[in-house]
Amino acid sequence: LMSTMAAFLNKHFTCANKLSISWISATRSLCQSASEVLFHESNGKLLVTLNRPTALNALNINMAKMMFEKLKKTNTDNSIKMVILKGAGNRAFCAGGDIRGFHVLIFLLTALALSIKNNDGLVEEFFREEYKLNYLIGKFRVPFVSLIDGIVMGGGVGLSVHGTFRVATERTVFAMPETAIGLFPDVGGSFFLPRLKNKLGFYLGLTGARLSGEDVFEAGIATHYVHSKWMPELQFELINAKEINSRSIKTILDSYHRKSITSDREFCLNFCLPKIEKLFSVATVEELFHKLKEDGSQWATECLETMKKMSPTSLKITLRQLKAGMGLEFRECFQMEYRISQRCVKEHDLTEGIRAALLDKDKTPKWIPGTLEEVTEEDIDKYFKVLPAERELYLP
Repeated sequence: LMSTMAAFLNKHFTCANKLSISWISATRSLCQSASEVLFHESNGKLLVTLNRPTALNALNINMAKMMFEKLKKTNTDNSIKMVILKGAGNRAFCAGGDIRGFHVLIFLLTALALSIKNNDGLVEEFFREEYKLNYLIGKFRVPFVSLIDGIVMGGGVGLSVHGTFRVATERTVFAMPETAIGLFPDVGGSFFLPRLKNKLGFYLGLTGARLSGEDVFEAGIATHYVHSKWMPELQFELINAKEINSRSIKTILDSYHRKSITSDREFCLNFCLPKIEKLFSVATVEELFHKLKEDGSQWATECLETMKKMSPTSLKITLRQLKAGMGLEFRECFQMEYRISQRCVKEHDLTEGIRAALLDKDKTPKWIPGTLEEVTEEDIDKYFKVLPAERELYLP
């Protein structure tokens, strides 16, 4: 083990050291990178811009803290009637949480035999701040409009999908790809995914499948679809609207939606929605694999081959998480996810998944356990257990 760590540190020392220093600095000072999130108030509206276009507006802990503090104050400010959230540039709304630097830091702390207590503090802060922000957006006092023009994955989904209105464009690419890195579809995934039609959320959460453009609207993830060429005009109209409430905002969004949407276009998954509903209504992942193999169609075979590459543990966590989320309230979903997250970061698969996907980029993670059969229900139980009272996530 130590020789493996030494080899890893030797190979990645320069990159990892820079990432670690950068992440620590970000968590210790909210003033250092204030330009990563821009806030502009005008006519009783707050425009929030994720401003890391070269990093695809990936969300780091500094940004999450700044947004939470600003939105918390805004939520009690009666002069603000609407919040608009967008990403800088034309490539991404938010490509997810900036987990690469964070997890390299955790790996280094462990490799250097630093206190596990320190590790816990960093881990808790990362997920706690993100989930607090997601929950606040979902419970916001005034209409919350997300202009999802570009990539929206993982942490970016958590910033947008819980808001009042979500506007997709032809450049929108949606995915929850966490099972491929030894994690699970968090940021409220246990609430919104199982509530999508035809078990579509189970399919998206387990396979990490992507949706783009109008299909993000057709799936029920976005509330509207507007062509990107209309987005500047739409933003201007929202900012300058005199009457602001959910009904008036919907009227504005509906008008742009009508002139953008393709009336005779079919949802890309229409042909297999009945199969998705049938095949993904299962009690276990093993049963799902068996049904997909038994189906034998090209689509089912592709689903099966995709999931065979995922962490077996993550797949089993995800299925149980989504099934549980169907019966939980919004707050309870985040509390469950927080418990799972605190266990995942201590296990092999997340470190290995990050290594294979983001560091070495060899795309060949070696999961432990390596098969579904080796992952018992008792193994999964521990991810869902209540944390000690002082470590639980408490939400208003």
